[in-house]
Amino acid sequence: MPTASQTRVGIIGLGLMGTAMTERLLQFGYVPRIWNRTAEKAAPLIALGAVSSDNPFAECDRVILSLYSSEVVESVLSERLHSLRPGQIIVDTTTSDPEHSLRISQTLASRGVSYLDAPISGSSEQTRRGEATVLVGGERHAWDACSDLWSVLGKNVFHVGGSGAAARMKLVTNLVLGLNRAALAEGLAFAETLGLNPVATLEVLQASAAYSRQMDTKGSKMIHQDFSVQARLTQHLRDVCLILQLAADKGLSLTLAQTHRELLERAEAMGLGQLDNSAIVQVMRQNLLPPDPCSEKRTS
Repeated sequence: MPTASQTRVGIIGLGLMGTAMTERLLQFGYVPRIWNRTAEKAAPLIALGAVSSDNPFAECDRVILSLYSSEVVESVLSERLHSLRPGQIIVDTTTSDPEHSLRISQTLASRGVSYLDAPISGSSEQTRRGEATVLVGGERHAWDACSDLWSVLGKNVFHVGGSGAAARMKLVTNLVLGLNRAALAEGLAFAETLGLNPVATLEVLQASAAYSRQMDTKGSKMIHQDFSVQARLTQHLRDVCLILQLAADKGLSLTLAQTHRELLERAEAMGLGQLDNSAIVQVMRQNLLPPDPCSEKRTS
């Protein structure tokens, strides 16, 4: 069986997550072939041992995609269909529209190429530390053929069904994850308003029945207003919009997700969209009640 260094794995897309995955592959002895539309993003990874490639599809049997949206995935694949060959496996870690994932899978299957939708639940920092969860949908033989990669990409890996299943599961996890983060932000803003020490408040929350992992990953960032990017706020807004659209298509109204979208839109209007998604706490801190014109009358 070939060693990691002899196994050619490509990565297309070197944003926060693509960079973290490339670093993980390098750490485990792989020499990934990397490509990004903005070539300068590849330079730090090349310095670490990755290899620049004009077209990883032409060089690698397995190619990992980490792109902004399913529309971008379709665009990148359509530009390089001529490079694809039977037996290749495309591992798409993009948070995608499930219908797009299914359509991509069918297009690639007609060329003998296997497609796994494999979105990652966790931030780029969690991925870099090997703590993320990977959700995988697609044919079992393709899943098995990538068995060496799963422990590199995440701590917990679930094969959740056929093509599109992982994309659907990722949206469910993102809905709950985002609401946990928003609830934490509101709780910390409430504690500050009550005059409680925010560090002590976070410690109590982490030890209480209210605990969520967002307290570990985002609590300190919210308290200290450290909004260095692990996952951009604007990208989560995109996910929430997709969640709401898919729910509406099924006739379901998601009340809390709708409120969350409004909060994220306010954050964008405040210029916070390109910051870490923990910046939603700034919306909560400014979420003040308007003056009550009747209060003076009631007390006079």
